[in-house]
Amino acid sequence: MSQPARVARITRTGGPEVIEWVDVDLPPPGPGEVRFRSTAVGLNYIDAYHRSGVYPVDLPAGLGSEAAGFVEMTGPDSDGFSAGDRVGTFGPARGAYATARNVPVEQLVHLPPAVDDRTAAALMLKGGTAAMLVEQCARVTAGQAVLVHAAAGGVGHLLVGWLKAIGATVIGSVGSEEKAAMARAAGADHVILHRTEDVAARVREITDGVGVPVVLDGIGKATWDISLAAAARRGLIVSYGNAGGAVDGVNLGVLAARGSLFVTRPTLFDYATTPAERQAMADRVFAMLARGAIKPEIGQTFALEDVAAAHRAMEAGETRGSTVLLV
Repeated sequence: MSQPARVARITRTGGPEVIEWVDVDLPPPGPGEVRFRSTAVGLNYIDAYHRSGVYPVDLPAGLGSEAAGFVEMTGPDSDGFSAGDRVGTFGPARGAYATARNVPVEQLVHLPPAVDDRTAAALMLKGGTAAMLVEQCARVTAGQAVLVHAAAGGVGHLLVGWLKAIGATVIGSVGSEEKAAMARAAGADHVILHRTEDVAARVREITDGVGVPVVLDGIGKATWDISLAAAARRGLIVSYGNAGGAVDGVNLGVLAARGSLFVTRPTLFDYATTPAERQAMADRVFAMLARGAIKPEIGQTFALEDVAAAHRAMEAGETRGSTVLLV
């Protein structure tokens, strides 16, 4: 027997107004699937990129990658999952803006009893991104100095706490005194106000002229030149976001002139390609949460069907920390 669900869809790209809600009769879960009932959904900036067309998607399309909830029904060959299990997903499939949907078990992770659904929805994707950036992509080691742009942002404040926990020296760049306080509370050793200070010059001052071996840059075009100027010889710039525009027209000769620099543009699911890797990544995030290294910092919540308003607030810079959509 089919089960109705409310599902967000886009049939064209554009502003938040293109998000439409439809009623869908879900069939029973197929082989290797479960019926996933959402309780909390995570809002992430990449959702706006999909909605607006910055990251092209095939239309019509669902939105959202991250949600927490429970298994309502299992299909054949859904080994490892049973009805009633608390589970989460952070992708790579989209469609999390839904009250319920059928999800392949390979995209689910088990949630520990100590982590509530709101926290899981706020942390899985951003926390997994932090884990990937620090431990798998940049492979930061204790004692290294790292520059984190947008150090009070949704991923930024997790990066700060994670880096501090593994023994790195954290230099955070932020835009206001309020965000500076947030970065310090997360564990930043040094905080630079980019609107009033020369970030690269301050980084050089802090590092005795050497620069940092790793830059974690979620801003993109607006901070590209700063990242180049702040990196140490043979340093690594990890450009993982486009909040300040996409980096384009990269001149490889500049990397040589700046000290034989390395640059990468990582994607989370190139580092979490299997169900085992995704579960291990989630377990690592929840372990760092348990030790107090990272905090979810849920700044605001919206009803799930008010997601267009949540998108507007996020793109206007009116949100703080993570945003969770409640079902």
